[in-house]
Amino acid sequence: MEATFLRGFGTPLKLNAADFGLVVKQNGGVMEMPKRKKRRLIRCCCSDSLASNGAQNYCDEWLFDSRKSPKMFVRIPSMPFASPKSRFTSRPEKFFPRCAPRPTGPQSRDSPPKRDTGIANENYWGIDLVNEPLSESGTNDDGSTWFRETGEDLGDNGFRCRWARMGGQSHDGNSEWKETWWEKSDWTGYKELGVEKSGKNADGDMWWETWREVIHQDEWSNIARIEKSAQKQAKSGSDNAGWYESWWEKYDAKGLTEKGAHKYGRLNEQSWWEKWGENYDGRGSVLKWTDKWAETELGTKWGDKWEEKFFAGIGSRQGETWHLSPMGEKNVRLVVTNQYFIISLGWSRTWGEEHFGNGKVHKYGKSTTGESWDIVVDEETYYEAEPHYGWADVVGDSTQLLSIQPRERPPGVFPNLDFRSSPPSSPDDEPPQSLSN
Repeated sequence: MEATFLRGFGTPLKLNAADFGLVVKQNGGVMEMPKRKKRRLIRCCCSDSLASNGAQNYCDEWLFDSRKSPKMFVRIPSMPFASPKSRFTSRPEKFFPRCAPRPTGPQSRDSPPKRDTGIANENYWGIDLVNEPLSESGTNDDGSTWFRETGEDLGDNGFRCRWARMGGQSHDGNSEWKETWWEKSDWTGYKELGVEKSGKNADGDMWWETWREVIHQDEWSNIARIEKSAQKQAKSGSDNAGWYESWWEKYDAKGLTEKGAHKYGRLNEQSWWEKWGENYDGRGSVLKWTDKWAETELGTKWGDKWEEKFFAGIGSRQGETWHLSPMGEKNVRLVVTNQYFIISLGWSRTWGEEHFGNGKVHKYGKSTTGESWDIVVDEETYYEAEPHYGWADVVGDSTQLLSIQPRERPPGVFPNLDFRSSPPSSPDDEPPQSLSN
């Protein structure tokens, strides 16, 4: 199993999954190496016919430790299966207990995404595409309907997109959901995994989210890059509330790492925004920043922002905290400057640090309340020169992305070097729903 990239102009560089510490099994799956002995969990499913209101599924779990001799088993007390609506499973077969009769169609996913969860790894989404074309639909006993279909789209330059869609709605149409999964590839070495989900429930809550993971070769440096992104949006059906988040991460084989997020939301009379970013150039230079602010319908506003830049122990930090009040609040101050009367509706404080790399730090700042300082102190400088999650980590967590099989390239055919400015859109794209309505 190979991940192929262009190197130079027309000369492919083939990277095997084993080069990243991975091993390919005969069934096409991928696992980490080296292989270590672990305690295996064995489940035995059964139906409890004595349970009230019909049979209930239980599962006996046994821990098997292959390192011990003779073989040892430890029994775990029987527990009922988890709710089939758990948001931590997306693979369709995980929604049905093995002992229970399998329903005719996928079950409803009627929960909006959670805030502040960042970009999930690919194993969270459970993308499991089938090779056979499929198109089916049906009606459940409660009157709800469902559909499920798969397909494959082909295009120029060896482009291939394998996709699957599923969804459904309640009998009255007040609740509905849809999911789309896809994987894409072409002859340039471009590979992509993606998911898009949307829906609404009977309470009027609406949501939309998408996740995408891409590996490609940078058109200028010919360096392999992995990029991950996620967008999430939800709107309450009962309150004047909603939120939106956009996350992105970029990595390359030379150590460059970039991460950031943009968020905003509203809860009744209060709104808030937040932006932050991190940039590691792979050679020791680091830039970090954040900017967040909020406001109310009455006119009160407040915020905080800071930035730091470092290289080899030398750098700077600076920031500002501020608060703005509407006319009539208690902290309105009257300031006399050059015989002009200025009404101050709030306050602010700015601060800064200069780190010289020799144990000396220059600290300075001031505020509108009369504070000020300007000193040099002996202080050890601390900053993170390397990201806690970098190229090696993201490669290890992108086994399914690396395992995408592109179309076979005919002899004498070379990839088109006119790289895309943006990747092709996902099948059945839908625009995000506005939070302002």
